[in-house]
Amino acid sequence: MATNILRTRPLWQKLLASLVLLFVALLLVLMFFPWDVLREPVNRYVSEKTGRKFEITRRLDVDLGWRAATVKFDGIEFANPSWARDPYLVKADRAEFDIRIWPLVTSKIVIPRLALFSPTLGLQMEQDGRRTWAFGKDTSDGGTVPSIGLMQIDSGAIDFLAKHLGVDLHADVKYDTSLGAMPLSYRIKGRYKGQPLTADGSTGNVLQINAAGAPPFPLEINAAAGQTKLKASGTVAELASLDGVDAKFQLKGQTLGALFPLLGIALPQTSPYALSGDLSKRGTLWQVAGLKGKLGLSDIAGDMRFDQATQVPYLAGDLRSKVMDMDDLGPLIGLPPTSRSATAVEGVAPPPSITQVRRPAGAKVLPTAPLDFERLRAMNADVKYTADRIQNVREIPLDRGSVQVKLKDGVLTLDPLDLGVGGGKLAGAIRIDAAKNPADIRASLDLRGMQLARLFPKLETTGNSVGRIDGRLNLSGSGNSVATWLGGSSGDVAVLAGRGQFGNLLPVFATLVGGDIIKFLLRGDRNVELRCAAVAFDVNKGLMTGRTLVVDTTNALFTATGQASLANETLNFEVHPEPKSKNILSLRTPLVVRGTFGDPSGGVAVGPLAGRGLAALALGAVNPLLALAATIETGPGQDADCKDVVAGANKPTAGAAAQGAARAKGAKQP
Repeated sequence: MATNILRTRPLWQKLLASLVLLFVALLLVLMFFPWDVLREPVNRYVSEKTGRKFEITRRLDVDLGWRAATVKFDGIEFANPSWARDPYLVKADRAEFDIRIWPLVTSKIVIPRLALFSPTLGLQMEQDGRRTWAFGKDTSDGGTVPSIGLMQIDSGAIDFLAKHLGVDLHADVKYDTSLGAMPLSYRIKGRYKGQPLTADGSTGNVLQINAAGAPPFPLEINAAAGQTKLKASGTVAELASLDGVDAKFQLKGQTLGALFPLLGIALPQTSPYALSGDLSKRGTLWQVAGLKGKLGLSDIAGDMRFDQATQVPYLAGDLRSKVMDMDDLGPLIGLPPTSRSATAVEGVAPPPSITQVRRPAGAKVLPTAPLDFERLRAMNADVKYTADRIQNVREIPLDRGSVQVKLKDGVLTLDPLDLGVGGGKLAGAIRIDAAKNPADIRASLDLRGMQLARLFPKLETTGNSVGRIDGRLNLSGSGNSVATWLGGSSGDVAVLAGRGQFGNLLPVFATLVGGDIIKFLLRGDRNVELRCAAVAFDVNKGLMTGRTLVVDTTNALFTATGQASLANETLNFEVHPEPKSKNILSLRTPLVVRGTFGDPSGGVAVGPLAGRGLAALALGAVNPLLALAATIETGPGQDADCKDVVAGANKPTAGAAAQGAARAKGAKQP
């Protein structure tokens, strides 16, 4: 009767029942299939397809599911390509992995989970794109690269070599459940970006290579590359792209400039530093929040962002120092850090070369160290820096400072640059075009309202007011160091001073008016009024020629002529004092200033002084009292026309100086 029922059913029901029976039978076959019989065929097939030896050494087993299968290898050896240094890509006591079934139809290998037990891994990549983990006979970008989600390792060793990146690392990993949430410890040794690297730390035993949606895994690291030291702890979501990073870090080193080969961030040369903060990464954007620490003797704080979304990475930030020490500015212009700043950071060895307290005789004053402009092409930037107070300023009375640093397509601009100087303000811009070799450098700075008493603290303590100083510097030229740029620059330099008063002692010694010295000793100090002063130079290819060199006071007029060579760092000036009163014991003799920037010398001109000396000697032979006649000053000095003095100082002479000054002014934003 049952047979009759089946016979009476429609054909489609008969076909469906047959398919169900067939599928159940297939499932039963697969469930009880002796997968190990396929071990040798699988070994031969994978070896043929990849062009390198693959062997499951002991047993093969498979657990099938609807969407994925779990493959278990008891003993595995998978050789590397012949060009690789290490003989094996993977060699392990056991391995198992989950593999998605349906992507295999399109030749995609998706492995959500990979577990290796006591493995040794030999990873290597070449500049031409070859990678040992690319499957197929073509191991370049055309090879099949599996997508791995989670990786689980108990204990083993990993080697990674990428000569073109300067990377050659060996890592030993060890699994220990007593370590709690981070049972996998590691030790790394080798070279990174050409520098020796050591590192150790711990992490979770399940690493997320590129598993989307999985919880982040914990990671701790303590690393040293050269003189750069890093401590960090936090979590990472994806290891392959190093995405989803949230960590706290501490970073130390001899100079921030050393981070360029390590991280690709073009930071300036600095004094030794120690920084800490909160680091995060989402996609291509790295961010540092709550950055704080020291750069030499200066404190630093702020926030930074580094975006790798575009072909040229972009750095932005806002930094501030409560106190900035002048010794820490030297490395920015090619000078080594001083001994004070080089030893200011605990745990960082000072650089091999630091400046001495006393400059060696004959040493150059202008920095000659080549500035590394090549790295300026590696990224774009917009960073603002502010120093609330500047200390250790020595002869330059800097109070505070701020600068906006912009870098675009190899052109670096410091604009606006704003410094508080002696109660006044120095503002302007500096532009460096590193796309050219040597670099095209332009500087345009204006000084407004600096108090002269702040430049000479001894005058300030007397209670004298010496008025204000205004000035400017407009220089342009080419060079790869501060010295070569200044040595070939052209433009205009000028300093102007208005009315004020200062103690009598300074002009007395400057003019060698002997009678005034006697009056000062007998009657005490008295004030001398400064009518005006102008010191202006035309600069032509590093040679500074005095255009207007005038200081006019109520008791003397000083005019000077001469030159200073920025290329040779030499001085050659002659100062002519013109007293405005009749004085006895005056030598009214020109003063000369010569020598070098590092070792200037001064004195009286020998010729005029010798003439007066011979006259005094001859008269003294007749009567010693008559010898005083040779030193009587009739006071021919006249007041300077301050309007004409300022007008002359305010305009560079036509030619190279005027052209250089005009080019320098182009450094400022319109």
